[in-house]
Amino acid sequence: MTLRNGKEFLMIPGPTNVPDEVLRAMHRPAVDIYEGPLLETTDVCLKGLKALFRTVRQTYIYAANGHGAWDAALTNTLSRGDKVLVLESGRFALGWGEAGGIAGLETEVLAGDWKKAVDPAAVEARLRQDSQGEIKAVLVVQVDTASGAWNDIKAIRKAMDAANHDALLMVDTIASLGCMPFEMDGWGVDVALTGSQKGLMTPPGLSFVAAGPRAVKAHETADLRTNYMDWTFRNGPEHYQKYCGTPPEHLLFGFRAALGLIEAEGLDNVWRRHALMAEATRRAVTVWAEGGALEFNISAPESRSDSVTVVRLNGHDPAALRSFTKEVCGVTIGGTIGALSGQGIRIAHMGHCNGVMVLGTLSAIELGLAKLGIPHKPGGVQAAISYLQDAL
Repeated sequence: MTLRNGKEFLMIPGPTNVPDEVLRAMHRPAVDIYEGPLLETTDVCLKGLKALFRTVRQTYIYAANGHGAWDAALTNTLSRGDKVLVLESGRFALGWGEAGGIAGLETEVLAGDWKKAVDPAAVEARLRQDSQGEIKAVLVVQVDTASGAWNDIKAIRKAMDAANHDALLMVDTIASLGCMPFEMDGWGVDVALTGSQKGLMTPPGLSFVAAGPRAVKAHETADLRTNYMDWTFRNGPEHYQKYCGTPPEHLLFGFRAALGLIEAEGLDNVWRRHALMAEATRRAVTVWAEGGALEFNISAPESRSDSVTVVRLNGHDPAALRSFTKEVCGVTIGGTIGALSGQGIRIAHMGHCNGVMVLGTLSAIELGLAKLGIPHKPGGVQAAISYLQDAL
């Protein structure tokens, strides 16, 4: 179909679009891993991570995806048989808990609703019940891309403090860092982790962990430590120890370029851009939903994330709409996964993404709704434009 010829839009919740500047930075020969430019690149990346996490604490880089960061957080701080409390709001905290089970931890799920964010009051109530302190860590994602939920980490920390509980607070920011505000030190987060392939605009393959003082203290007695993930080894005097071997050079060059783009825009401006793109998307969906077939997955507006919007298509095949936007318009949108598999679409607005891309994506979706006869109220794109006109 001739409309799709041209630059295609990748509007899925990871991996996201990689800027040309990042691709160019990676297109270079390998360098010495013991001296010179790579040592400087490592220093820039580690410092840049501190700025992103909003922490003065230690940061670590792994040649791994987000699942590797999950393992690093758990194995460096916990011991076999320790209990962790998993806060369900979608698929990914559950996956983190499953990884802990394989590592030898006891996992307990604080059951949630995939249509809602984590309830801090429920967290407080459960921790108050744990008078013996059996729960050693609380695992939560700030944004779950399966459900579209945004979890209020600051409120969850306050709930833990109100319960006077000593568990470590571990937060997965894979789908939120570089997209929405996150304050590791300010909110009292003990371990934070993320990946390179979403808001950080770098190809998949790098993951990052930041460790607060309580996590560092727990590391001293953790007996799940592994050679590759071990913070003690990575704190050693040799540069290669920071990677437990040969560094992922070209990904590091790319990530350094991505950090430069974020710094040039300003992190507050990055957050603002994502907030504008997300609300424009929500305005469009709100109008379409008046036709009866579309519905936000997350019921409470304040719990919807600024990095991905999850929409259910009740009684209609989302595969047909996704196929139309891709094959006819050249716009790839995500399908729903996990418990929502086959029930809707995921519209990503994260990372290397701007207003034109969001409006183009919304236009492709509205065109598809009309062509496929999916009931909707027209005018969603105009609602998005009107919002941006007033907001700018």
